[in-house]
Amino acid sequence: MAKTQNGNIRVGIGGWTFEPWRGTFYPKGLAQKRELEYAGQHLTSIEINGTYYGSQKPESFARWREETPPGFVFSVKGTRFSTNRRVLAEAGQSVERFISSGVTELKEKLGPINWQFLPTKQFDLKDFEAFLKLLPSSHEGHSLRHVVEVRHDSFLVPEFIDLLRAYKVATVYTDKEKFPEIADVTAPFVYARLQRADETVATGYKPKALDEWARRAKLWAEGKAPDDLNPIGKPESKPPKARDVFIYMINGFKPKAPAAAMALIERVK
Repeated sequence: MAKTQNGNIRVGIGGWTFEPWRGTFYPKGLAQKRELEYAGQHLTSIEINGTYYGSQKPESFARWREETPPGFVFSVKGTRFSTNRRVLAEAGQSVERFISSGVTELKEKLGPINWQFLPTKQFDLKDFEAFLKLLPSSHEGHSLRHVVEVRHDSFLVPEFIDLLRAYKVATVYTDKEKFPEIADVTAPFVYARLQRADETVATGYKPKALDEWARRAKLWAEGKAPDDLNPIGKPESKPPKARDVFIYMINGFKPKAPAAAMALIERVK
């Protein structure tokens, strides 16, 4: 974790079980049951993706918390059974089941919950607001932070930005070309998923690009907004003096994700 004068910057990858990382990121011969422990020593966050597809046991969340060092934070993908539906307002029971499934066993290591939507899901202000109302701010004494990952161009409107700010929910920033780029800051934290890792570059992203992402991350952590990312809505009326920042190297050429994350961690120290 990188500490600025203001917010914390955490950088990581999506999941930790991926065969091409064995012998490249993970040392040859490392036992698979120790991969999370190793990843936790070299990264500052991981996005748990398995929760999107199915429920996990509370004991698993507790074990993952124990296997990672102090200050490490997991973000968690919300279940697809909440987001992959025609009427989002009807997701209440699904959201409740997910929140009660054991995610809070991560305790102080629980970061944002990422609710990811299909690329076919279009913006309906009334229905989307109904979904946001279903997202609890806490559970069993643990504060919860929420971020939405929308992937349809109909969300590229100021009304969407205003709605998220009203509920203090973040939106995923992505650099993937076929997904909408939403740079507006709408919550007390920023959440970016970078997906342009290049197979031909040792660190996934070229050094200049990593320098730029480090600069942006530091600005976000200071409560500012990078001037080279174009917002959709109005600027924040009262920007905070500090924000937590979460950046994940997700796809593109996935085998390079850990190298890209570690290179960015070095730059934001």
